Amino acid sequence: VSLLVKSWHFDLIVYWVIVAVTHAFGYYAQLRERELRNAELERSLTEARLQALQMQLNPHFLFNTLHAISSLMHKDVDAADTMLVRLSELLRHALEATSIQEVTLREELDFLRRYLEIEQTRFGKRLKIEMNIAAETLDAMVPNLILQPSLENAIIHGIELHSREGRIELIARKEGDALHIEVCDNGGGLGSKQIEEGVGLSNTRARLQQLYGGGQRFTIANGANGGAVVTMIIPFHRAGAATSASPRTATSAKTPAAELLT
Repeated sequence: VSLLVKSWHFDLIVYWVIVAVTHAFGYYAQLRERELRNAELERSLTEARLQALQMQLNPHFLFNTLHAISSLMHKDVDAADTMLVRLSELLRHALEATSIQEVTLREELDFLRRYLEIEQTRFGKRLKIEMNIAAETLDAMVPNLILQPSLENAIIHGIELHSREGRIELIARKEGDALHIEVCDNGGGLGSKQIEEGVGLSNTRARLQQLYGGGQRFTIANGANGGAVVTMIIPFHRAGAATSASPRTATSAKTPAAELLT
């Protein structure tokens, strides 16, 4: 009995230590579960916002393309019919990939080629497209349907408003941990005022922000030799690889990829 009395205080301390540790583990487990639920909720909200942006972009693209076809209908019926056929192929591709947020640059260029075939039918020899795509960038992941709005903007402001031959250059290169994409045109440029971003460009900016946060840049500026330049910089990553939030710069050779338009 005397031994029990002597060890009572020690046993009581051990008991409360065990209780405290048990409660601490329980609280940590609940906190961890709450953090996981919040992370899952945030991911779901981000995906929902990205889906909403894509849903907003597709009708805008469809409206502009149908408007181009209707303007051609009374001038060249065969050309308008060709554009309708290519538009149906383009829409099928876009609908099949609606739920996909990222694709390889190779796949994105394939979609872009279909779009440019429509515009080439519309403008004929007035539209010249040049692609300088570094071979190492073709397997890089990019947001799905991200290039078309910038090309459309270049066509509207760089070609449609002028009677001269319009030239658009698409450049993709790897610089350090970043993928640099530029869309350049030989139009009138921005002048002294900032361009007013329409649905396509504002969606592009919003999607890049949603997908990459501070690890991306999206700018529109006057080109060194005239015209305008749209620049996208995003983390360079391939399928299954984590993205980098802090692009660094280095030099990279360019490989022509004109075959993507043939």
